[in-house]
Amino acid sequence: MPLSRISLYGNANVGAFIFATDRCALIPNDAPASVEREVSEALEVPVLRATVGGSVLLGIFIIGNSRGMILPGTSSDEEIGAIGTATGLPVAIYSGKKNALGNMVLVNDRAALVGPDTDPSLMELVSRHLKVEVKAGTIAEIAMTGVCAAVNSRGLVAHPMTTDAEVKALAELFNIPVDISTVNCGFPYVRVGIAANSRGAVVGSATTGPEMARIESSLGITGG
Repeated sequence: MPLSRISLYGNANVGAFIFATDRCALIPNDAPASVEREVSEALEVPVLRATVGGSVLLGIFIIGNSRGMILPGTSSDEEIGAIGTATGLPVAIYSGKKNALGNMVLVNDRAALVGPDTDPSLMELVSRHLKVEVKAGTIAEIAMTGVCAAVNSRGLVAHPMTTDAEVKALAELFNIPVDISTVNCGFPYVRVGIAANSRGAVVGSATTGPEMARIESSLGITGG
């Protein structure tokens, strides 16, 4: 089941609430059992429940890959311990003023792209803790790279206004095919509507059939 169309809290922006890697997925504590089942079947990983800083916006505040996770400084000791124990991944904390890490950083197991004005200490933390190459750049000339694309180990799908030069730079950095799409019937900030790993993806309930086909193809998950 490579791709599933869902909503959460009646909201199609499922990528804001769900965090996913090739090792695990995190959903809010109060997410319905049906969402847990859909995410588990689509991504084929253990699905765990959590909050970050008391928030359900896990996809907004968490970054990570199969080697580790980085949480914002607003996270409580209890949340940090619970996430680390449940996932079995090392957890690091970034205490900078800007804490929407999922919006700020696009990362997979090979590389990370951050905006040109990103705190150097965050770049160093991402490189060291997640063990990836980190470069600064833009997507669709937007510095919030994490919100503008979804990436796994097979492909990357980006904001429809991503320039040819940015597509080339993304392909070189992540060493995977890059394509463009929208999600949720024309929404350009694709990661807000997508939670994906290398096995599958969940997309917002408003996503059209053509968008689903483009996203499947872009992320290399067509046919499971």
